[in-house]
Amino acid sequence: MNEFSIICRVIGSLFNRQPQDPLLAPLFTLIREGKLQQHWPLEQDELLARLRQHCDPQALTADYNALFVGSDCRVPLCGSQWKDGPTEAEVRNFLQQRGMPLTEAPADSFGALLLAASWLEDQAQEDEIAAQIALFDEFLLPWCGAFLGKVEAHAASGFYRTLAALSREALQAMREELAEAEEEENEDDADA
Repeated sequence: MNEFSIICRVIGSLFNRQPQDPLLAPLFTLIREGKLQQHWPLEQDELLARLRQHCDPQALTADYNALFVGSDCRVPLCGSQWKDGPTEAEVRNFLQQRGMPLTEAPADSFGALLLAASWLEDQAQEDEIAAQIALFDEFLLPWCGAFLGKVEAHAASGFYRTLAALSREALQAMREELAEAEEEENEDDADA
């Protein structure tokens, strides 16, 4: 798994699953023990250290639920619930066209979109970079700034405020990496 995929999978999982989900236990252990930094490809040590300070899955459950769960949640997780977000059907159609297996869960949630970006990276199709750029530019970036801002404003725990800041920086770095990869790909095509 490469760096891009790791970032997408970690952030996507933390937004996509309840903190007490057994599948997140190994990730929370890495964060709590300060070992995520060893594997984190971006220079975000200060944010990772802050994440570690507030990393108690049991205490985070109430915050996660207040932020993201139910019709009266403070911050809707799905792009279709935001002014500039995509419809769930648009995202689902986009991902199905690329062969991604989908469940009944909303395909347009912030976490699911990052997990989809990881899946696209891991599949390494011929149009992988173009697909990832489309995912970012059409389905994620138009609304994620407002989403992450609301998470920072409404989170009761330092964990989710820090996760929002870490996510914002990581998304920017990943989009820049995609632009560089696209440029290299275009140069290779021109040389061919």
